[in-house]
Amino acid sequence: MARLVAMQPRQASPWASSSSPLLPSSLSEFNGAALSISLQKRRRTWQPKGALQVTASSAKKILIMGGTRFIGVFLSRLLVKEGHQVTLFTRGKAPITQQLPGESDQDYDDFKSKILHLKGDRKDFEFVKTSLAAEGFDVIYDINGREAVEVEPILDALPKLEQFIYCSSAGVYLKSDLLPHFETDAVDPKSRHKGKLETESLLDSRGVNWTSIRPVYIYGPLNYNPVEEWFFHRLKAGRPIPVPNSGVQITQLGHVKDLARAFVTVLGNSKASKQVYNISGSKYVTFDGLARACAKAAGFPEPEIVHFNPKEFDFGKKKAFPFRDQHFFASTEKAQRELGWAPEFGLVEGLADSYNLDFGRGTFRKPADFTTDDMILGKSLVLQS
Repeated sequence: MARLVAMQPRQASPWASSSSPLLPSSLSEFNGAALSISLQKRRRTWQPKGALQVTASSAKKILIMGGTRFIGVFLSRLLVKEGHQVTLFTRGKAPITQQLPGESDQDYDDFKSKILHLKGDRKDFEFVKTSLAAEGFDVIYDINGREAVEVEPILDALPKLEQFIYCSSAGVYLKSDLLPHFETDAVDPKSRHKGKLETESLLDSRGVNWTSIRPVYIYGPLNYNPVEEWFFHRLKAGRPIPVPNSGVQITQLGHVKDLARAFVTVLGNSKASKQVYNISGSKYVTFDGLARACAKAAGFPEPEIVHFNPKEFDFGKKKAFPFRDQHFFASTEKAQRELGWAPEFGLVEGLADSYNLDFGRGTFRKPADFTTDDMILGKSLVLQS
């Protein structure tokens, strides 16, 4: 049975009140890439490296669906720093807060004392409607939604919702010979992300004020998808990097901290009303180039790259490479033009940030598995002999 739970903070949250069932449960320095926000009067600004400013006009009561891993970890900290009341809706299977590498004790204690938690299963639609209606949130950030049916009870519960901000995916676009993908490009109703397309359609049909963010490949510290980690495992082991076909396939990666900033930028932004935005890095990169960039970022020698034809192997259910074997990248011009957002991390710099704060510290999500590599390299040696 879903229920409300409370974190145990070191100090009382300024958002807690006798009438609310929610009780309280940052990133100032993150390897030199500061994520700091100055709260001055009513103007709240985040200035990590450049002059880009994100300003919120008023504090909001925000619910993040998800929020305890990767994107939500960084987003929730920014929103709390902006002065918003932030609640995480999770099943409670993972810790609601965890101190991040490079995060000061003071910043972590401050975040932990202010973050709120609503424990439940989002697929328990009656609980979602009842609990959200009781709280009356102003803004929803849906980070982990996959199907439209999961969003309907949220909208039913909050008829006065000010904004629904959705994490979609650039994977919804129909494969095309004309790249980069723009927000107006044709979408693929049969894609594995069709649920996200249906959610965007639902939001539009319900007449709510919504914004949808479509990232390409996301990377950065705490990444639970084997993107950069896949390369780091092989570089650390001193192994060749297997790359499908020619290796000149072009793709695109965006840093999670840049993505989190984009999510904050659309909050309360009238230009973002009922709009879709592609969010990713400013540079495109080939598969071979990505292997070399990972090596450079982590301080390894330039790797040996072995190309293979996937059609010559039966890998079963295992993936021999973590990316789509095709050109896949999207334009972020619309977000830059309309929102004033721009990525702050270059690819090598961003990969270094990820390595230094995660894999380089001995932490990773999945252990190394070189099964498919050995199949590829074994056949390569036979062909060379």
